[in-house]
Amino acid sequence: MTHPIRPLQPGATLGVMGGGQLGRMFVHAAQAMGYRTAVLDPDPASPAGLVSHLHIPADYLDPAGLKQLAEAADAITTEFENVPAQALRTLAERRPVAPAGDAVAICQDRAAEKAHFGASGVPCAPYAVIETAEQLAAVSPDLLPGILKTARMGYDGKGQVRVANAAELAAAWAELKQVPCVLEKRLALQRELSVIVARGADGQLVHFPVQQNLHRDGILAVTQVPAPQVNAALAAQAIERAGLIAAEMGYVGVLCVEFFVVDDGQGGSALVANEMAPRPHNSGHYTIDACDLSQFGLQVRCMAGLPLVMPRLHSPTVMLNLLGDLWFSEGQERTPPWDRVLALPGVHLHLYGKTSSRPGRKMGHLTVTAATPEAATATALQVCALLGLPAF
Repeated sequence: MTHPIRPLQPGATLGVMGGGQLGRMFVHAAQAMGYRTAVLDPDPASPAGLVSHLHIPADYLDPAGLKQLAEAADAITTEFENVPAQALRTLAERRPVAPAGDAVAICQDRAAEKAHFGASGVPCAPYAVIETAEQLAAVSPDLLPGILKTARMGYDGKGQVRVANAAELAAAWAELKQVPCVLEKRLALQRELSVIVARGADGQLVHFPVQQNLHRDGILAVTQVPAPQVNAALAAQAIERAGLIAAEMGYVGVLCVEFFVVDDGQGGSALVANEMAPRPHNSGHYTIDACDLSQFGLQVRCMAGLPLVMPRLHSPTVMLNLLGDLWFSEGQERTPPWDRVLALPGVHLHLYGKTSSRPGRKMGHLTVTAATPEAATATALQVCALLGLPAF
């Protein structure tokens, strides 16, 4: 159902499906602009639910919960790509929903996502869809070695297995319970980038600078902006392609597209799309401290039908993810030395209010801003030393 585009003024209620840290930062941004907020999340202690005007503790497909959210909110978004697309479609029968359920459904399925990249004219790694034993047997040897990924419910490196040959591929598919998968050819990776765009219902598009990312064990560890190893031509290409991907699905909201920079086989670099997230993204958290408009502020504007303006990076920055591992030392739980970290200039600490820490769990992030990229990197490396994080 299409709802008329009308600006929602402060005082209206903005709803979000999902109560994690992305929802929490969205709620903070919406409240700062004078909006009321409503969160639907089954966890009674969800980070976003704890700070929202209204928390609906219900399953994402619970009819009563969806009805309550639709009655409370004037517009609705999602903070988690695995919120069922059908729930968003149900809400859209009564309220404006951005992004739409159909767009989220594409992002939830790697096969549909890669097909969408192709329809947008954006190259991705060579791949094959594996849903049957016949498709497994028909895989081209040219795709090996590769990475087998579950088509659905994979994030932060989950549901992925590296395979070197046909025997390992067959074993990996069996290990993944023979669910629908995508096999991607492993390419010679130079670095990883991401681009965050925001697109309004009127088609207006704005973007943040290209972000250079470092992952460890499939989880984002470090983001640097400006991207230190990306030239202007490659950055422009990444931004253009992210815009094409958003426009092709009539996207409304904040979208992150992750790219690989790979060897082009001729001594140069080529850009291929990896995956996309229909929401603000971990690699964009620095925008709260280093830009004059954050990704969450743009999420609010997209939902409320407000004008989108091009955000400006006012400070070079490094963002470090803070995982639950930091709260443990030699098996004993501890409090990281935040006082020593916060004694450094330009350090901004964001903890998400999660009630318990565990290894690999995203507990917060830390942003370093400085007058120059070199100064931001130097301070971030001091932070790493204090917290026991690997240097980058």
